[in-house]
Amino acid sequence: MQAYEFINNLIPPLKLSDKTRKALAWMEEIRTDVLPVVDQGHFLGLLRDEMIFELNDLDKDILGIVPENPNCWVFSDKHIYDVLKASAEHHSNIVAVVDRDMTYLGVVTMEDAISAFADSLSIQSQGSVLILSLNMTDYSLAEISRVIETENTKVLSSFISSDPLDDSKIKLTLKLDKPELRHIKATLERFGYKILDHYQEETGVSSEEDRIGNLLRFLDI
Repeated sequence: MQAYEFINNLIPPLKLSDKTRKALAWMEEIRTDVLPVVDQGHFLGLLRDEMIFELNDLDKDILGIVPENPNCWVFSDKHIYDVLKASAEHHSNIVAVVDRDMTYLGVVTMEDAISAFADSLSIQSQGSVLILSLNMTDYSLAEISRVIETENTKVLSSFISSDPLDDSKIKLTLKLDKPELRHIKATLERFGYKILDHYQEETGVSSEEDRIGNLLRFLDI
């Protein structure tokens, strides 16, 4: 799940000697509004179509434009989660990937990153999602899994986030392999766990849009 595994080779980098006309043509061809700018193998930042439109000069060299988000990159050996983090921090749909010598390798799109992250969290699998609220000191995935397994159900993946309603607590989101939650909820509550929400899935994910929707729901965004 390292970043370099998900580089999108269909998105070309712009050189400083390229014209804005060429940049817009590429953007239209691959249906994007942003392209990376690279000089001698080094990532300089991102060029958006709106920056070109503001110039109103299709014969201007890319050299004359200061690209944005020069820090929107990750090392090639970083996890795909770091790509999502960089994307969110810089409000960008693409993130550059560089090696440890800072040589540009390519970009990962937000769509590819979400798809990969969804795969790693078993989002496409049938089952259900359960969200618990608990103190960090009480968190033990092994113990929670043991309780859930008494109902012949397994935890496929888990995700921890802060509880916006209580700084002293965390939200634990669990992906389970069974769609039926009634007995599991009762068992967890009997052991003192507070259930915030749950989602039951009767059928598998049928499209990329469904997969992304399920990921956002899994992360409780």
